[in-house]
Amino acid sequence: MIRVMAALILGALAAGGLYAARLPAWRSMITGAPGTSEPVPAAKLATEDWPICTTMAAMGSEADWAELDPDFAAGKKALVAEDWKGAIAALKLAALRDPRNADIRNYIGYAYRRLRQLGPAMQHYQEALALNRRHRSAHEHVGELYLVLGELARAEQQLALLEDICLIPCVETDDLKRAIAAYNSLATR
Repeated sequence: MIRVMAALILGALAAGGLYAARLPAWRSMITGAPGTSEPVPAAKLATEDWPICTTMAAMGSEADWAELDPDFAAGKKALVAEDWKGAIAALKLAALRDPRNADIRNYIGYAYRRLRQLGPAMQHYQEALALNRRHRSAHEHVGELYLVLGELARAEQQLALLEDICLIPCVETDDLKRAIAAYNSLATR
């Protein structure tokens, strides 16, 4: 069991490192290596003045979470309360018991992004997408992260992927379209 967990952790760190190595702009924007908890200097980031992910606000109630792993339920409750550090702590415990759950990885990434720790956020989004390449929320969140980094073209690529995945309009596509439109209106000021 310990060997499996160590292999998963090392694999995730290696994947995050390979991803960051392919994106030279990331090295100047993210202060720590993927997986570190060092915050990104706010001065280097675009502002997040657009509405962020309405799907995270519509996560249901505690009654809906009763059948979940207790740490997963606690993590979702912390996300709703905007307790990002508490969400990360609880969701990481849930991930230890369910390492193949893409939703947990996506939620952890979301909490890190809200803390402006973009390296760990991208790492967890990429892990979610490795587990489920059609994970709509992860694609939406990656697109929003690219907007934070000022990489509009990459955000639009995520939107195109979402449109292919959804086939008909879905909440995640609408959220990312709204975020891109708001980003564009801020950029033209």
